[in-house]
Amino acid sequence: MASKGKPSPRSAVKPLSDEQVAKLAQKHHLVDPTHDFPTGPRKANTAEIEAQNPKATRRLLTGCDIVFRNRTKLKAWGIEHVPETGPFITAATHVTMFDVFVPMISIFHQGRRPRYMAKAEMASWPLIGKWFQLVGMQPVQRRAGKAKAIEETSIEILTSGRPLTVWPEGTVTRDPQKWPMSMKNGVGVIALESSRRLGYQIPLYCAVTWGAASINHWWPWPRKNVVMCYDEALDYADLLADCDSWGEEVPEDLANELTRRIRVRMTEVMAEIRGEQAPDGYWDYRTMSRVKD
Repeated sequence: MASKGKPSPRSAVKPLSDEQVAKLAQKHHLVDPTHDFPTGPRKANTAEIEAQNPKATRRLLTGCDIVFRNRTKLKAWGIEHVPETGPFITAATHVTMFDVFVPMISIFHQGRRPRYMAKAEMASWPLIGKWFQLVGMQPVQRRAGKAKAIEETSIEILTSGRPLTVWPEGTVTRDPQKWPMSMKNGVGVIALESSRRLGYQIPLYCAVTWGAASINHWWPWPRKNVVMCYDEALDYADLLADCDSWGEEVPEDLANELTRRIRVRMTEVMAEIRGEQAPDGYWDYRTMSRVKD
């Protein structure tokens, strides 16, 4: 399926200012996530690291670190929330193709190796396509009729004990001001069904990145501020209260509600990072217009 419209240009938003980063630093402990264990000593998940092509993963991580250190002033808070063991879900914002690597390297440097859902076209990219697959990419065929297969694969990853990263918007946001837009409810289905099968609420974290939208990828200097918040786990225990009576599929209204909570929380966190008031409602990808919540 072809993507609708084009993302708005860099000129649509202002770069993240030093003054705003300073304000965030007064409230949160900002760290550089391009180094191992930036929030303090912790135990790396050695078995998980060894199971995911450690040499290829380390090379990719080193390359990403060099790029981010040279092209951005990257800071993050909240990455101490990344669990040391067990499955968890990271639902990440998708403002540019650049910022998708921010939660990836941050989690890798915390000693975990999530699988991550990415468009299947990336697997065929020259040189790096095979590399992405080696380090945990799960190719997603973005065509009608594939949703159930994608959800089941994601559920199997989580129920096997591995973490998973998803971008629930499904593509780069089309919001003119680059706020989180409408999301596919697959993330709700995955979280709820995985939790039902395991018998407990799988931790779900919103990772919100802002600042990369202003980077000129051809001439990125002077370096731009990029900030990520890895938020506290989102509570959705109430949606699991009657999970034994669901039948074979997660009720659509529950999946929709969890997805809505993710979008709302992402918008709240992004508003804090940007130091701006989010617009009323949200951008609907289906109609390419703003709608009310």
